[in-house]
Amino acid sequence: MLGICRGRRKFLAASLTVLFVPAITWIYLFAGSFEDGKPVSLSPVESQPHSPRYMASSQRERESLEVRMREVEEENRVLRKQLSLAQSQSPAHHHGNHSKTYSMEEGTGDSESLRAGIVAGNSSECGQQPAVEKCETIHVAIVCAGYNASRDVVTLVKSVLFHRRNPLHFHLIADAIAKQILATLFQTWMVPAVRIDFYDADELKSEVSWIPNKHYSGIYGLMKLVLTKTLPSNLERVIVLDTDITFATDIAELWAVFHKFKGQQVLGLVENQSDWYLGNLWKNHRPWPALGRGYNTGVILLLLDKLRKMKWEQMWRLTAERELMSMLSTSLADQDIFNAVIKQNPFLVYQLPCFWNVQLSDHTRSEQCYRDVSDLKVIHWNSPKKLRVKNKHVEFFRNLYLTFLEYDGNLLRRELFGCPSETDVNSENLQKQLSELDEDDLCYEFRRERFTVHRTHLYFLHYEYEPASDNTDVTLVAQLSMDRLQMLEAICKHWEGPISLALYLSDAEAQQFLRYAQGSEVLMSRHNVGYHIVYKEGQFYPVNLLRNVAMKHISTPYMFLSDIDFLPMYGLYEYLRKSVIQLDLANTKKALIVPAFETLRYRLSFPKSKAELLSMLDMGTLFTFRYHVWTKGHAPTNFAKWRTATTPYRVEWEADFEPYVVVRKDCPEYDRRFVGFGWNKVAHIMELDAQEYEFTVLPNAYMIHMPHAPSFDITKFRSNKQYRICLKTLKEEFQQDMSRHYGFAALKYLTAENNS
Repeated sequence: MLGICRGRRKFLAASLTVLFVPAITWIYLFAGSFEDGKPVSLSPVESQPHSPRYMASSQRERESLEVRMREVEEENRVLRKQLSLAQSQSPAHHHGNHSKTYSMEEGTGDSESLRAGIVAGNSSECGQQPAVEKCETIHVAIVCAGYNASRDVVTLVKSVLFHRRNPLHFHLIADAIAKQILATLFQTWMVPAVRIDFYDADELKSEVSWIPNKHYSGIYGLMKLVLTKTLPSNLERVIVLDTDITFATDIAELWAVFHKFKGQQVLGLVENQSDWYLGNLWKNHRPWPALGRGYNTGVILLLLDKLRKMKWEQMWRLTAERELMSMLSTSLADQDIFNAVIKQNPFLVYQLPCFWNVQLSDHTRSEQCYRDVSDLKVIHWNSPKKLRVKNKHVEFFRNLYLTFLEYDGNLLRRELFGCPSETDVNSENLQKQLSELDEDDLCYEFRRERFTVHRTHLYFLHYEYEPASDNTDVTLVAQLSMDRLQMLEAICKHWEGPISLALYLSDAEAQQFLRYAQGSEVLMSRHNVGYHIVYKEGQFYPVNLLRNVAMKHISTPYMFLSDIDFLPMYGLYEYLRKSVIQLDLANTKKALIVPAFETLRYRLSFPKSKAELLSMLDMGTLFTFRYHVWTKGHAPTNFAKWRTATTPYRVEWEADFEPYVVVRKDCPEYDRRFVGFGWNKVAHIMELDAQEYEFTVLPNAYMIHMPHAPSFDITKFRSNKQYRICLKTLKEEFQQDMSRHYGFAALKYLTAENNS
């Protein structure tokens, strides 16, 4: 009651102020030139009408009067605004007894234009409330299929996360490819207060496959029609977004618009900003029926509970069937059918202000949606040209999009303080592991890296692989960073088989890589190369994590564990496939060794045969790999024997042995404790030996290491004493773990290390 009284007092005070202040002001201004009812006397000179001083004085008074009038007008404008707010918040104007107040820009409902303002809330509250309750979950649905769409979704999600202040629940209708990519991405992203649910798009195909569609989105462009049936029955409302959307504001503002729906309004849409549905784009242009300019379905607000009660499923199906009898197919996928339904039932739509879907296709009216940057809410790249679309302000929009495209996604892992998050087992385990580390340990950063979860985007580019009928296929596995990108084309020319690469990049570098790959005829002609982006985090190069990522996502029964600096001999792919059969790799625990050589020349005439390679060895053009700095690494290969060998031969494990091998895909992973430079391959070969793998050297296989500048990590190893101490500590701990795991058989590793 007290709140109501205060509201009335404010209303009365504001009314009186607006009525009396202008009158009082004018009396004051007019009377200011009088004293006791008579004009104020000026000095004799000033009082002369034509004297310069009199004229100057009059000019100053007029200027002063004009300034004061402008000030009064501005004060009145502010007071009128306060009065209108007071009126909208007074009890007589409340719309019911809601628990919260929503403060948002108005759109149009029932085709009426409404001014921007505040929708009233609880009748006991006079002050403005937050747009959406602090911890209210916002639900977003996105249809996503394929490799390219998965990349687009990431940029959309980044723009939403950047501005958001509420928990989010993404409902992703995805095919098998997109689900694999996005499930791994979100699992490794570990963003607090974000939940992801997947719905199988392939299972929904039968629901819409009967509709012929000419749009480039294909069958997936029709799946928004079946969301009432697909999403959980207890989900009442959802924001539906295309993948080519970029947010420039908090999505909670859009969520709050739901509370402006009235009557039977169940769809929130922005008017289409092109002339498509007007049917005047070209001669004989015949679009689907639409209300006026029609509506764009890149951003949709769906009141799911009401739509289900209205039997939406039956409504759109009957409309589509009827229109297809004359239209034969859709041109704009689900958008055509939504518009046909709205044409018959205009009461269903709540028209959103157009800044909620600024459509950047050619020849649109999008410029009418904004006057300033602050007006922009949602940008929609709804042209097949995407960033190359023609628009007056396209540079600004492109820069905004690129900002999120290259934005460090790790920075979006921020907590929503005051909002309880769902218990995440992986996150809890990670925190427990980190809490057990001693931060005063001089090797703390090394130990911590083992538990760092790196955001991972699998299959960054399109990938296709047809399994070999004889089940002998081999994938080349390697890892790299931006400074080794130039090796990709050469490797693809030397190895025609499938390749799995893990790339350690920042978000900005990932986009540079994308542009590099798309500009390369060699890389674009190869679809059997899987590029997996592991995003940068921390101060070390996580070499063994990268190897594990590349190993885990191969599609073949065998893999060749290589490094990016090596070029395999021409024909090695086919040779290894034959060796797999010859040495019965499917039924035996073997690691097939490909002998490694190196050159110090940046320009090398690559040897086309073993005989040519031996000649280059004798001439000093080639050397056995690292013979002059780390002989022990490859000495057990026995290069002297290899020179004359014509059949595979077995060699024994020795301390520090680190050959490049071909193994079955079920071989053990690399140990993640080893990062940067040192012992990363040595430890893996040691574990293969502990698991009783037999090392067999291939007599007619070889690979050559190409020269490059020293890596940052090897420079740290050479210059930093503490780095070397920590590596030695980690090595000893690994050997102790091996002894505990493999028992008496692993004691030889401790003995060999002490004798080396």
